[in-house]
Amino acid sequence: MLRPRSSIMPGFGLSFGISVTYLSIIVLLPLSTILLGMSAISWGEIVAVFVSDRSLAALELSVLTSLAAALINGVAGTIVAWVLVRYEFPGRRILDALVDLPFALPTAVAGIALTTLYAPRGLLGKPLAALGISVAFEPLGIIVALTFVGLPFVVRTVQPVLEELQLEVEEAAATIGANRRATLRAVVLPVVLPAVITGFSLALARALGEYGSVVFISGNLPLKTEVLPLVIMGHLERFDYHGALVLAGVMLTLSFLLLLAINMMQSRIGARRATSR
Repeated sequence: MLRPRSSIMPGFGLSFGISVTYLSIIVLLPLSTILLGMSAISWGEIVAVFVSDRSLAALELSVLTSLAAALINGVAGTIVAWVLVRYEFPGRRILDALVDLPFALPTAVAGIALTTLYAPRGLLGKPLAALGISVAFEPLGIIVALTFVGLPFVVRTVQPVLEELQLEVEEAAATIGANRRATLRAVVLPVVLPAVITGFSLALARALGEYGSVVFISGNLPLKTEVLPLVIMGHLERFDYHGALVLAGVMLTLSFLLLLAINMMQSRIGARRATSR
């Protein structure tokens, strides 16, 4: 007679109840206050705040710089994860620990460090300025800051997948005549791609709402280097809570739609992989 497998965890009912309660308190209730606050604002005021030149310029800059940073991290982060998994070299553990530094470092400290480094008279800013490249107080500086804070999301998402991908599988592909490019395309990429997309989406979501590392290096120039979180802080400093709620609702909706679209893409990729098997 078969017996149910024992588990140290509580049963489904209790576990489900704890999970729903925890998520409701930590996630749903704080986010619902934004929607409830917006419900008390007239549509005319919502439209007026959203379509203002400053809000639209900040929204466009936030989306474009976040996409650029997430794309850079999607490529560079995958390469870093590959190097950490596939190669042994002196200082490997130090490099692995450095990947997590943006997680541990306060974002304001990161912003100050990056601004000092890329300022016109900074260690890297000065030679770049001689080449006609301005980083600090420009959109490029925002991309640099967002890339810095988003890198660990891609590396730490892709790294476990690469560790599970046994080297023998690649060697088997080589024994049947597949070159490196074919092995990468047919063996490695299908396995790694969902993790890369997940890391990309996490880095993108983090970049859209990033404030601390951007506030210094951007220069906060309206209509030029002011991202949406900075505009929200400006509304709060003026005690314009309605304006801040409207823009916070826009960011919440945008982040949700982006994550939903990327999750649907991941589901399709997973379904195709299951079908091909």
